[in-house]
Amino acid sequence: MREIQRKIVSALIFSRDHKMLMGKKDPAKGGVYPDCWHIPGGGVDEGETFEQALKREILEETGIDISAYQINSIPLIGSGLTEKTLKSGEKVMCRMEFNRFEVNVTDKNADEIKLHPTDDLVEMEWFNMEDLPKIKHIPGGQKFLEEAGYIKN
Repeated sequence: MREIQRKIVSALIFSRDHKMLMGKKDPAKGGVYPDCWHIPGGGVDEGETFEQALKREILEETGIDISAYQINSIPLIGSGLTEKTLKSGEKVMCRMEFNRFEVNVTDKNADEIKLHPTDDLVEMEWFNMEDLPKIKHIPGGQKFLEEAGYIKN
């Protein structure tokens, strides 16, 4: 099986009432880890900066325009390897480098933010921080949230 490499950008998006947005991917549209919750994001296209890709991916996946909010880089870079089905139907091994950011939507509570799942997200939900340890994360997702201090042990 052929292997591809992808740089991935994703954002921990927090509402004013301190809830975090997570989503599930559609495997029919090339999504990986379809039965797990993860933070929204996606691949960096050729010629894009991480910030440009992040703004585009968040808008595409969630309908949220984050360009008016401060985007902070989280210094923990992760990696993963999974099988992925390309739009062509070809199955490949995808080696991913995860670059994560934090965005605080400081002017709206979660129930005031209009979500428009598009692209490859099939489900989105705002989670209270204390509920994060109880959900099924992508491989390494919960460990990342613990290391970054978002989930308290």
